[in-house]
Amino acid sequence: MTPLRLKPPTSPREGRRVWGVRKRATATAVVVVALALLIGGLLLLVLLQASLISTTQRAATAKASDVAAMITSQDVTEAGQALANTAHSGQYVQIISPGGAVVASSERSTEAKALSELRPGPGQTLSQNVSSLQSIGDSDAFLIVAQGVSTAQGTYTVVVASTVQAQSDTVATVAWFLLGATPLLVIVVGSSVWILVGRSLRQVERIRGQVAGINASRLNERVEVPATNDEIHHLALTMNTMLDRLQASDAEQRRFVSDASHELRSPLATISAGLEIAAADPSGDTWIELEAMLSGETARMRYLVDDLLTLAKANDGGTHTTFQDVDLDDVLDTEIRRLRSLSPHHISATLTPARISGDARRLAQVLRNVLDNANRHARSTITITLTTGHDGARVVIDNDGDLVPEAERGRIFERFVRLDQSRSRESGGSGLGLAIAASIMTAHHGTITTTEAPTGDCRFELRLPLAADNQIP
Repeated sequence: MTPLRLKPPTSPREGRRVWGVRKRATATAVVVVALALLIGGLLLLVLLQASLISTTQRAATAKASDVAAMITSQDVTEAGQALANTAHSGQYVQIISPGGAVVASSERSTEAKALSELRPGPGQTLSQNVSSLQSIGDSDAFLIVAQGVSTAQGTYTVVVASTVQAQSDTVATVAWFLLGATPLLVIVVGSSVWILVGRSLRQVERIRGQVAGINASRLNERVEVPATNDEIHHLALTMNTMLDRLQASDAEQRRFVSDASHELRSPLATISAGLEIAAADPSGDTWIELEAMLSGETARMRYLVDDLLTLAKANDGGTHTTFQDVDLDDVLDTEIRRLRSLSPHHISATLTPARISGDARRLAQVLRNVLDNANRHARSTITITLTTGHDGARVVIDNDGDLVPEAERGRIFERFVRLDQSRSRESGGSGLGLAIAASIMTAHHGTITTTEAPTGDCRFELRLPLAADNQIP
């Protein structure tokens, strides 16, 4: 096999084809990545904002609970003094009396007026979002958490206002980063896809071009397999495997034609020579002497042509096979009776009723071919048995002739195969009977094999599935 050297496509048409595929693949990749980044970015921003707000709300609620617990365990005055010591930037804390006055605050700027109108009951917590705190002149957005505390003087309210402007700024910053990075990522992805797809498609186009250039006179050539162990590598291997099958099929077809021509040449030459001899004798006596011989050669050639047509139809799936219930024992019995009327050998048969699904005429052809083969090679005895079992119907045909050599037991079912000891066409047949039998058995989902019987005889074994209503439980 000659490996083909991969050359880059040179024709403008091939270049346009590769460029068009690269363009479509790159555009698709860019659109998909852009949509994925857009959807992923929006989802990220939503989740980030929700997470930051949730964290702020938990911190504010925890602060309100701490102050409420201090009021309950100590008193309002001590809790108010603790507010100034624990205050931090971005968070305002107030303690509001039952009458609505601010009794304590974490910042001096929030001592005058309550930051919220929320007044939850004892142990209850309420929250709200405001765009600004106008009472202290702060324009940032705030999250306000209010919690009620029950005391002897009534229900006090702890108000915690936490700014969420930092969280909003963080989300905006991330959004700008995503907006700026998206075009860069799209460009990188598009460039990468353009390069990688182009590189892959060039190899695919090379393989396609090489395979397209292989014809019947160049079936020995193969595509060079790149050492990349990727899809292109496997594609090249698949192409070479296909070419192997095509080459083997072509060789088989050529051998079949050669063998058929060889088989037909002999009877044609005999008939042609006989006609020339008979035509040269004006008395006609030679014709009378050659008539039987010419008739036999004509019949032999007709049978050979029929066998060739049968095999050709079987290979093309054109063999007409009608499946219906068939009593295989009756078909086999008919063929045994025919063989007994023609054969000088002792023929014994043991048949068990067996019903299968198939074509009675084609099955009779199989049995006749195998029985005739056994009759040609037997010395004195042919034994036939038909049994049934869980694996279907089993036909065994034994003869006391020479065994088929183990190395030839698969090849004997090929076309025009004759073993060395039976090469003569007078005793060995055309070499097509067993090939036809194997093709018909395959069409019936059966098998035919040859082996050695326990008695040392040559054995042919046929197996066929039973009909659906005749299955053995």
